[in-house]
Amino acid sequence: MKRCKSRNGLILRLKNLAIIDRLKSRTLKGKVYLVGGAVRDLALGKIPNDFDLVLTDAEDLEKVEEIFERKAIVLGKKPLHIHRICTDYTIDITIADKDIEDDLKRRDLTINAMGYDVFDEILLDPLGGFEDLISKIIRFSDEVALISDPLRMLKGIRHYATLKGFSINSLSREMISRNRKMIRHVAGERIKYELDLILRSDMAYEGLKLMEETGLLFDIFPEFIPLRDFDKQYNLRLKVLNHTLYGLKFLKPLKRITGLDETEMLNVAYALLFHDLGKPVTFSLDEKKGIVHFFGHEKISQEMARKIMERLRFSNSEIKTILTLVKSHMWIFLLSKESPTDKATRRLILRMGDLTPSLVLLTLCDMFGTTEGRRNETTRRIMAYAKLIMENYRELKKEPPPKLVDGYDLLSLGYEEGPYLGKVLKEIREKQISMEIKSRDEALEYAKKCLIKLKSG
Repeated sequence: MKRCKSRNGLILRLKNLAIIDRLKSRTLKGKVYLVGGAVRDLALGKIPNDFDLVLTDAEDLEKVEEIFERKAIVLGKKPLHIHRICTDYTIDITIADKDIEDDLKRRDLTINAMGYDVFDEILLDPLGGFEDLISKIIRFSDEVALISDPLRMLKGIRHYATLKGFSINSLSREMISRNRKMIRHVAGERIKYELDLILRSDMAYEGLKLMEETGLLFDIFPEFIPLRDFDKQYNLRLKVLNHTLYGLKFLKPLKRITGLDETEMLNVAYALLFHDLGKPVTFSLDEKKGIVHFFGHEKISQEMARKIMERLRFSNSEIKTILTLVKSHMWIFLLSKESPTDKATRRLILRMGDLTPSLVLLTLCDMFGTTEGRRNETTRRIMAYAKLIMENYRELKKEPPPKLVDGYDLLSLGYEEGPYLGKVLKEIREKQISMEIKSRDEALEYAKKCLIKLKSG
């Protein structure tokens, strides 16, 4: 479905919606309006799955429930109740407390401030949203609407990142810059929801770059301020903040190498954002050799990332995964400096497990963020090694070697149940994967030596 080029074309699409037919099948006391994102998406040639309705008479809610044969659940707190009906699609219903045009004018963006009168078949567009859609412009409805809910600043950037070819007008950028500090008062989980959508988009880099330019990035992540100041102070060839953001450009293009799903990709995006947070406080310079060091920055980055994720209400699973990636982000770089052995490669895969493809993608995005996409001898070497890691990973996933010993074997040697038994089993498995132990006899011999050390120690 192509974009609508005229208002009449949009009205025709709205009239032909199945949800509109169902609403018109009953006589209601008041007016019914379809508003917001569904109208915008139809104009853009997309088929909406979520619909926002505004009723002017509260008694019509029961009739709408009958039309869709579902009872609405109530979301939110008084006085801004939303009634949600879940059928093949989601329908959110509000009861108008003001004139419909006043309601539309209070919305976040002009392109979301259009409404359709279901029974009179009229398109309402008090802020010129249709013209902005045609011109591919994202514009806040007004500054008061933005101040009333500061999350709208981030929503505006999310629309910029997810609507192909759109730009945010200069006045709206200025509004974000003026009011950016207000984002600090928004609940962390609401901020994370918008960030997730930005980082999942094809314009994750452009979205984060706009956040940097307006200053919003530093009010959401004050931990990024030292990165910005460090780059200005030392003016090194490698800009820490710039390469961190630039790496986002390569997430989608390099996905084919690892085959990660959407959730895994999002975790890599956050790991990329957080992986170098500790560099400013670990900076040292070897003046004789003219070499810069950031010894131990991975650990500091982990600590800082944990605080950010707790503040923004990441799930425990997300925190664990992202921290593991941040901790390990130098591993592939370090191995690739010399000719890595099969043993070292297999040990990496065993330790990382199912996070191996995520670490590969993080490494490549970090690398190309550093070179700004330019290829050289180093990038070719690391890319070749990354592909080798993936080949080994897929091979081990397809046919994992059978375990040489189990817990019962160790108990029969004289081990007692407990953490040490599990530790030795893990060590044996790791040495088996790295081919240091190749047979059951070698595994049992290793276990006996461990037991002797335990008893003598």
